[in-house]
Amino acid sequence: MSKQRNQVSAPRAIRCAIYTRKSTEEGLEQEFNSLDAQRESGEAYVKSQAHEGWTCLPDRYDDGGFTGGNMDRPALGRLIADIAAGRVDCVVVYKVDRLSRSLLDFTKIMETFDKQQVSFVSVTQQFNTTTSMGRLMLNVLLSFAQFEREIIGERTRDKIAAARRKGKWAGGMPLLGYDVVSSKLVINEAEAVRVRTIFALYLEHEALLPVVQELERRGWTNKRWTTRKGTERGGKRFTKTSLYALLTNVTYAGKVRHKKDAFDGAHHGLIDPALWQKVQPTLSRNGQTGGALVRNKFGALLKGILRCSACDCAMSPTHTNRKGNRRYRYYVCTQAQKRGWNVCPTKSVSAGEIEAFVVERIRTMGHNPELLRETLAQAQRQSQQRQIELKSEQESLKRDLRHWNDEVMSLAQAPPLPKAIDRLADLQERIRTAECRFAEIRAESATLDGAVIDDASVAECLQQFDPAWQAMTPHEQCSLVQRLLARVDLDRPRGKITLHFQPAGLRLIADEMQLQTQGVN
Repeated sequence: MSKQRNQVSAPRAIRCAIYTRKSTEEGLEQEFNSLDAQRESGEAYVKSQAHEGWTCLPDRYDDGGFTGGNMDRPALGRLIADIAAGRVDCVVVYKVDRLSRSLLDFTKIMETFDKQQVSFVSVTQQFNTTTSMGRLMLNVLLSFAQFEREIIGERTRDKIAAARRKGKWAGGMPLLGYDVVSSKLVINEAEAVRVRTIFALYLEHEALLPVVQELERRGWTNKRWTTRKGTERGGKRFTKTSLYALLTNVTYAGKVRHKKDAFDGAHHGLIDPALWQKVQPTLSRNGQTGGALVRNKFGALLKGILRCSACDCAMSPTHTNRKGNRRYRYYVCTQAQKRGWNVCPTKSVSAGEIEAFVVERIRTMGHNPELLRETLAQAQRQSQQRQIELKSEQESLKRDLRHWNDEVMSLAQAPPLPKAIDRLADLQERIRTAECRFAEIRAESATLDGAVIDDASVAECLQQFDPAWQAMTPHEQCSLVQRLLARVDLDRPRGKITLHFQPAGLRLIADEMQLQTQGVN
């Protein structure tokens, strides 16, 4: 029994790899050189931790005559490969700078160690990530690395701003009518003819949709290009949105935009500046809202959540005034708006009719236990599936961010060549977008985690739906429906309407109904 107890309490074996480095080859020919002294110190430290199960691996990882300013070292490469293969539990060095003199490279190495759950020890500096103090020191170093990354970001933005103030192309998606050659915009004559024709068509029709329909008839698409990885991008059919972006792009007038300012470009314009300027007032009147939020003036309950199943796109609320100044509200498929009425079998639907159906469906849930159980089960399945999708997207974003940040650090330390500036601009935009999306994913995931649904509570409160609904203002009614429903799918050819409930919304509606009924009573 005693023997069995001792076997259970024996410490786990910790396989230690000792890494040594010397910047120059001077003295390496000696029988006992600097690399030997570093290894001997490391072996002594490992031996002192034998009671913790530490053992020294026989393989030597010695880089003699290699600088610590980069990671291009054969022994370091072998060490990282062995770590990835799961052969190493702890890396021991004489001093931290033996592993790397670059804070950025050191951060990358530590990220690899952390991913593989490998500890790191510096013998002479009491740096040991197996202890709380060692981890604190690591966090301090990583904080400085984050500071350096932010400085690099500022430097990159300054480079891009300087390039644009000089009228240089600073990266981004290629434009129809231009090719990018040696980081400069060069006119593509065949595409330039199309761009000029598009401007002429808009001046003729003075509306976006007729031009979109004409471009569709001609089979014209936006810019098609090949990425550095050889992937084909672009070549999509024009919509009102993409046409508006083309017509308002100041690049075609020979300018380069930086934030709100426009500078004379180093490239040749495709459109006469006077012609470009002539198009803008018409676009402002008829084309878009200039980015202003469209207010939900008339209480559209399903604004932003109603979708056309046939086209798999949103249906937006609108209205028309008829005889007697009567206003008729309806929802119209955005595909029909962008590409023409004949492309969508749904086209539009009366706002009053579909809103009444949706409200009646919510009201019925409170008096139909079977329907309520089915709805709650559906919402729970949607929640679980959504969590899986969010986790997958989050992991993909992590990989992309690591790769892009590594590339930014490498380019920021290189000479400010035009190609490097173009690539930095592209990377910074990708990183900014990915970080915003990452924050959105975390917020949505936290909301789903907290969406505990109480069937009895929801059922009880929904039975009080009628008096509570009548007591609400139109704004409160819209808010409730928007929080309750994730999506409403309209399949008009099949005569089918499907409601998709939000798990968190079902919990919120119980609270909302309770507050409203208390106010009524």
